[in-house]
Amino acid sequence: MLARLQQLMVATSVVLALLWLAWCHEAGLGPFAMTAGVALALLPQAPVLGLEFVLLAAFGRDAAAPRAGATALVRAWFGEVLASWRVFNWQQPFFAGRLPDAPVPPGPPERSGVLLVHGYFCNRGVWLPWLRRLRHHGVPYRALTLEPAFGRIDDWVPAIEAAVAALTRQTGRPPLVVAHSMGGLAVRAWLAAQPDAAAADARVLRVLTIASPHRGTWMARFGHSLNARQMRPGHRWLAQLAAGESAARHARFTCFFGHADNIVFPATTATLAGADNHHLPAVAHVAMVQHPAVWDEACRWLQIDVARPDARQ
Repeated sequence: MLARLQQLMVATSVVLALLWLAWCHEAGLGPFAMTAGVALALLPQAPVLGLEFVLLAAFGRDAAAPRAGATALVRAWFGEVLASWRVFNWQQPFFAGRLPDAPVPPGPPERSGVLLVHGYFCNRGVWLPWLRRLRHHGVPYRALTLEPAFGRIDDWVPAIEAAVAALTRQTGRPPLVVAHSMGGLAVRAWLAAQPDAAAADARVLRVLTIASPHRGTWMARFGHSLNARQMRPGHRWLAQLAAGESAARHARFTCFFGHADNIVFPATTATLAGADNHHLPAVAHVAMVQHPAVWDEACRWLQIDVARPDARQ
């Protein structure tokens, strides 16, 4: 469903660009007006992201994290424009079904599998570069497209349970779980739903969360879907989730966060007390998915030698 919606958005952008070019030709407007209009039609993310960074600068101050200067924010905005266009205009609308879940290679399993859990307004297409790398290294994986897209975060628990169980059966090992944004909350909800807390923690090798609003995000006030409301700071659902967790559970998490995250701020709301929290400077929300530090951390847990020339392919 989400891929079709995003395909419609891309098609609309192309039609608007063509209509603008036709109108400019009829009106006798010059190349500057043509280029500006086409850029706005094909890159509608740019001004929206710019507004998000203005809000981040105004309301995202966090005494527990380094402050992002103007240069860092501009750099992050530019990177996010490119990352958002690639993800929302290309990977997710047209290639979400590409590179299906990889089976276990023949022979004894060498390492754990990987479960990839996307975030809000996303599907498995956001992980496309990850899927290529995991296939290259012979790592079995499951990349979910979770529905309903705008329901409760808890609605995703059965799909995560099925994927974890399948990877464990395939490899005989607990999987590494990598989750972006709201996906990190879905993974925590899955863990909370298990009847035995200690047994639940043992079902994962490690959980890596990327820009996940563990304590909510200021930006969630603009979302009105059920899952967006659950991500508002101080929401009862977040409080209940945290109340049922132990320090031992948080110690199984690695949380990546950043002071230039235009969606999850203040920055340290993407951290957990007792987790291994890593700050990524001058990189925004969607761009964090492909940050080399995140892949390197996954490789460390999967025992892939990142020093090898082919490790980043």
